[in-house]
Amino acid sequence: MTDASPAPAISEIQDALGRVERDARVSQADAELLFSARGDELDRLLAVSTRLRDEGLDSSGRRGIITYSKKVFIPVTHLCQDRCHYCIFVETPNKLATKGKPIYMSPDEILEVARAGAALGCKEALFTLGDRPENRWPVAREWLDAHGYASTIDYIRAMAILVLEETGLLPHLNPGVMSWSELQALRPVAPSMGMMLETTATRLWSEKGGVHYGSPDKDPALRLRVLDDAGRSKVPFTTGVLLGIGENNAERAEALFEIRASHERHGHIQETIVQNFRAKPRTAMQNEVDLALQEYVAAVAVARVVMGPDATIQAPPNLTDAHELGLLLRAGIDDWGGVSPLTADHVNPERPWPELDTLAALTSDAGFELRERLTAHPQFVLEPEEWIDARIRLHVDALSAPSGLAEEDAPVIGRPWGRALEMSKARSLSLSKGTPATAAILAASSAPAALSDAHYLELLGASGAELDALTLLADDIRRDAVDDDVTFVINRNIDSSLYGIDPERGGLSVETIGELADEAAALGATELCVQGAVAAHMPATAYLDIVRAIRARQPGLHVHAYRPTEIADGARRLGLPLGEYLLALREAGVDSVPGTGARILDDDVRRVLSEGGDPPASEWIASMTAAHRAGLRSTSTMIYGHMETPIQQLAHLRALARLHDETGGFTEFIPMPYVRLDAPAGVARIAGPGPDARQTRALHAVARLLLHGRIDHVQAAWTKLGLAESQAVLTGGADDLGGLLLDGTAKPEAGAEAHRSLTIADLERTASEIGRGVRQRTTSYGSPTAEQLAFARRADAPPATRLQLPISERRGALLAVRS
Repeated sequence: MTDASPAPAISEIQDALGRVERDARVSQADAELLFSARGDELDRLLAVSTRLRDEGLDSSGRRGIITYSKKVFIPVTHLCQDRCHYCIFVETPNKLATKGKPIYMSPDEILEVARAGAALGCKEALFTLGDRPENRWPVAREWLDAHGYASTIDYIRAMAILVLEETGLLPHLNPGVMSWSELQALRPVAPSMGMMLETTATRLWSEKGGVHYGSPDKDPALRLRVLDDAGRSKVPFTTGVLLGIGENNAERAEALFEIRASHERHGHIQETIVQNFRAKPRTAMQNEVDLALQEYVAAVAVARVVMGPDATIQAPPNLTDAHELGLLLRAGIDDWGGVSPLTADHVNPERPWPELDTLAALTSDAGFELRERLTAHPQFVLEPEEWIDARIRLHVDALSAPSGLAEEDAPVIGRPWGRALEMSKARSLSLSKGTPATAAILAASSAPAALSDAHYLELLGASGAELDALTLLADDIRRDAVDDDVTFVINRNIDSSLYGIDPERGGLSVETIGELADEAAALGATELCVQGAVAAHMPATAYLDIVRAIRARQPGLHVHAYRPTEIADGARRLGLPLGEYLLALREAGVDSVPGTGARILDDDVRRVLSEGGDPPASEWIASMTAAHRAGLRSTSTMIYGHMETPIQQLAHLRALARLHDETGGFTEFIPMPYVRLDAPAGVARIAGPGPDARQTRALHAVARLLLHGRIDHVQAAWTKLGLAESQAVLTGGADDLGGLLLDGTAKPEAGAEAHRSLTIADLERTASEIGRGVRQRTTSYGSPTAEQLAFARRADAPPATRLQLPISERRGALLAVRS
């Protein structure tokens, strides 16, 4: 299906080429023009794309190398909730039955393919499947229920671990659209993942007749959110565009620029695939014309120019005739993607993979050497601390060369999964004698909350064995202070700054807020967290009105509402002293207040971080003191890892300890890492990239020591840390994971950190992997009623009990499962 838009004038294309030849940085408007380059203009474009690709290879130390991954293709299920008009991979349950195919491949079937691939020297297991088939097909839901899996994603995770342990192949997971929490769950079992963006042409999804009409997971906005969530989760991610399905050149350019923008924010796009449409029999598009070769080659070249020299551009070698592959190399590709010596391309079964020797010869004819890579690309393999979960580093290291490419002759054998966590449990307090850090740790073992400033500063700088010893000590102190269960509250956020804004622009009315309270309660929440400055045009009673609306609809919900700046704003609007206004909030129905906005309690740092917008630290302290004296307990917080010093971190902790000694009002301490992406551009330029894992572990451990006997609970801020780093701090002093942050369906965007929510099952898995249980709590760390506990279990989706067993206990059972 070709673009019917009128072609631009040759002079416009030539002008765009001239700009790209001079600058090599293309605008979106010029990219749109360059898709139409043909003849001499196409040759000029190919010269630019070739030069950029070669510059990138030179700078990476891989001059003249074109890569590929030797893989097996594992089609876990052919069922899907989507109805894409070009897809031949997807089947209905009846068609599967007719062909004698299972609803899902069984563990034995998956292992049979993986073992055969490992025997041939393959290193990648590509898990491909339809998107969330259980949402559309009852037989898929029944199969998952019968085999003990909460979802298809849950099954994929278990099978990835099985393949790692039994064969040593590295999983690359393509399960379609994934939520933030699902990406977090899958990251520890796969070095890389992927999802094609395909197109940003919303009309192809929203309008009847479009190729994605009736396919819920093909909403471009949803798929773009997956790209960003993958970046936030530090997942090396493959994506790309599918050309020739009805999109126009403007939409092609937009899609590439969206991919580039996501990569510029997160640095995680490991390859951009440029795939050409090929008509397939028995599909709605079987009579459409394939994307023309010249159009395809121009698009590959534009992708190279848009993505730049350091990007990896991939073109599948089986979707272009062998004698034309040289044109794709001229267009600037540097990767052929996954090629299998064993399995078919189940998405394009009519186009067999080229033989590897043939592909190597064709690549050589164009002046390049074909080299094998892993499923995670070299730049990510070479930075494992940031990009590869500790539980699979042994698997990746065993197959990687010093260059980050594949060690082609490495034996592909199974290795235990989760070894890093087991090793971390076996750490000992073996320390170098006589060092200042050792002296501080020894002192902390007897009086953790009574160390000198010098000792605490030594511990904030601890690393290596001394950091391990510090976190072990903090974990022991945590165990003495609270029990071993990781606690959580079921809550949802409401952004009160949306109150009074036009609903067409995402605003909230009092009625909508009441409906959100109803939905939260129906989903099992015991808390609503309300934060955000109300618009200036709203009544002076606006903050009180919101609370009253919640109370009127759901008197049983705990209302955790308003930061110090909002409390001060509400008091000014009504002309009340701070203490009187806090009593008014309490009378209206506020039960506790969030202690956010603390940042670092140093005015010079606060001034920079807020670009002059924050009140001085003394006002934050005064507001918290007044809230506590009004009978409203609060959380306490810190944002760390920007421009503050360890001395300022320590002063902040000391200030919290003093305030708590006066009022006893803090329920927990929440250290939140600075996230550069979330900061204003001016702050991001000054504040740096954010804290590393060493600093995060040390700060949580020191907080546990210094606050011991005062503030019992230290929370892992999972939305900012991610689940893997949350596990690290939970084994080093933290005891709580905060709230589930339910989105609901009525208005998911109504709360801060929307689309990042967890289920009880997610928490159980996270805790079980570090040898801990979980326990639901109230906002004030009490126990919910039996009715609330039972209701939460029923409301949790997917059911929590399906993920209670540790993988070590499930592994034997997995091998016996039959579909």
